[in-house]
Amino acid sequence: MRKLLTLITVSLFFSGMAFAEQIKVACIGDSITFGARVKDRGNNSYPAKLQKLLGEGYQVKNFGVNGSTLLKKGDKPYWKQGAYKKSLDFKPNIIIIKLGTNDTKPQNWKHSSDFKNDLKEMVKSFQSLDSKPKVYLCKPVPAYETRWGINDKTVKEGVIPVVESVAKELNLQVIDLYTALSNKPEMFPDKIHPNAKGAAIMAATVKELIEK
Repeated sequence: MRKLLTLITVSLFFSGMAFAEQIKVACIGDSITFGARVKDRGNNSYPAKLQKLLGEGYQVKNFGVNGSTLLKKGDKPYWKQGAYKKSLDFKPNIIIIKLGTNDTKPQNWKHSSDFKNDLKEMVKSFQSLDSKPKVYLCKPVPAYETRWGINDKTVKEGVIPVVESVAKELNLQVIDLYTALSNKPEMFPDKIHPNAKGAAIMAATVKELIEK
């Protein structure tokens, strides 16, 4: 019995060490990150799929908030959501920022001149953490119709150029979700949100970049 208890103790000790050494990944985003309109989003959202792809050495958390904007002057700034504080408290090692889709709505994009500075400020807020995370910026996925004010023209001509510019200035890598999900309208049942198959492509695209 004593040997059995010793083995259990040792096993628990090393299991605890393995958990403590997991690489923490924070997925920052809007409803597309959250997994809105994805059947069984707990298993099929892109962060959930990413967790399965990366395995036990990683701890992936979904900090997506439906309807959120990067813009501080947007109609639902991510900055003011509880998920933002929780993502900071998580002390991640890797940050994936996928915001900008809701910013294309006319009532939000009228503040487009602030988009670049707001994005840079968000990046730096994560870089200032003690965990010194590596930050990745995502190009938003395509919008296959104009809905709720979200439109592909502003995604392509407004958001993506700023994402590329900030990435260049701050020496960050860009994850191109736009190209990954281009020409795949069948994966967007409502033309804005990818389904589980689309989420799987997002996860695979993210995994490829962060494991390089």
